[in-house]
Amino acid sequence: MTELITIKDLKVHYPIRSGFFNRVTDHVYAVDGVDFIIEKGKTYGLVGESGSGKSTTGKAIVGLEKITSGEIIYDGQDVTKRSVRKKMNYNKDVQMIFQDSMSSLNPKKRVVDIIAEPLRNFERLSDQEEKTRVKSLLDIVGMPEDALYKYPHEFSGGQRQRLGVARAVASNPKLIVADEPVSALDLSVQAQVLNFMKRIQQEFGLSFLFISHDLGVVKHMCDNIAIMYKGRFVEIGTREDIYQDPRHIYTKRLLSAIPQIDVKNRDAHKENRRKVELEYVTHQKDYYDESGRVYDLRKITESHQVALKNGGAE
Repeated sequence: MTELITIKDLKVHYPIRSGFFNRVTDHVYAVDGVDFIIEKGKTYGLVGESGSGKSTTGKAIVGLEKITSGEIIYDGQDVTKRSVRKKMNYNKDVQMIFQDSMSSLNPKKRVVDIIAEPLRNFERLSDQEEKTRVKSLLDIVGMPEDALYKYPHEFSGGQRQRLGVARAVASNPKLIVADEPVSALDLSVQAQVLNFMKRIQQEFGLSFLFISHDLGVVKHMCDNIAIMYKGRFVEIGTREDIYQDPRHIYTKRLLSAIPQIDVKNRDAHKENRRKVELEYVTHQKDYYDESGRVYDLRKITESHQVALKNGGAE
């Protein structure tokens, strides 16, 4: 296993202030102690419902979110401090694709300037070299050359997201954090963007942290998957572990909610959802403590970890 980034006990807590003196009376535990490893050239999936902490985790890794405690180890050094990130060129090596393609692209700039911005920050190219590089990046994501001098509002949602991919790849990063990159797109356009991302990964040897609430998309993209709930991991495993042998009730609920087009087995799917909900109601104490907090992860197999009470033992 070739490690690219190691996350150790990452926590992001937001203070809640109240009273006349505006004192801190509690905290929101957006990310509450997560550990995982991202390998070189692999895609790691981070799945959960809205508010689970998955986007906050991604932003903390990129450096857009201040962490409360924990370590992000890159090339043997903790890069949680801005000065260390700058010294190691971490911001060049780790890029992000945002969920809202429209708000992530400057509406006052043309495409050539938007994509060239990382190049101007990290490389010294002549005007001609820069233009040639931007053209090649547009070609990689299937955009025509005449897109160079257009503005973001002149493109569809899928095209804007492809421009976001091109901008993220411009600095030749080692890791791209993709935060819900296709959630706002039509299904046919989703497939186009995902296929471009996979092509880029093969071509450049990139790693992806793919953040999503859609287990169907994650199954297509990811080698390893972490399921997140209330700021903590409830289950970690390979694609086969998660989809063929889910152990945590939250994972089972997410999987049972995937829409099925198999009409002949409609009643069986409905019965499976009913069983999952019954298990959730009757066995919550096996999955969450009295305060609703997720238990610590326990190893089931070499690749599979689950957050169960006493490791699932009675």
